[in-house]
Amino acid sequence: MQWQHGWCNVARKVLSPHFNQRPNAEVSVLVIHNISLPAGQFGLPYIEALFCGSLDCQIDASFAELEGLQVSAHFLIRRDGEIVQFVSCDERAWHAGVSQFLERSNCNDFSIGIELEGTDTSGYTDMQYQQLIALTRSIQQVYPAIERSRIVGHSDIAPQRKTDPGVGFDWQRYLAAI
Repeated sequence: MQWQHGWCNVARKVLSPHFNQRPNAEVSVLVIHNISLPAGQFGLPYIEALFCGSLDCQIDASFAELEGLQVSAHFLIRRDGEIVQFVSCDERAWHAGVSQFLERSNCNDFSIGIELEGTDTSGYTDMQYQQLIALTRSIQQVYPAIERSRIVGHSDIAPQRKTDPGVGFDWQRYLAAI
């Protein structure tokens, strides 16, 4: 993988308006998330629409709670292994929300967020693991402060609010491969 200004060349680039500059913070944490819209449905365009601020919240009743939400991630890895990048890793994506890592709050300031298309219990595809492992290795080369101990789930940095990537994510398989 090649990188230029925080953009990975193997990812399909879809620009999100939901980002801003990092506050002189070294990128030192990788956060693994999951997402599906509607919940449990895969391969639809709604995740990209949400991250780009163009989700029509009238399409599905479950989208009502997303009205006006400004959220993004650096990457999305779809079920078929496609990698989509929304925000340069040199910029702050809005993926972690109220969060804390090692007594340091505002994890968006110093983290990269990767969303896996899935749910807490759906499990993830072999292609997703392959792409996540390759992307993680490449990210670690560009951002060497992201050591193995600094790769966490959203549930680790926001345990009162979040459960992702969930029990369906095989941490042992993932961490053993990186």
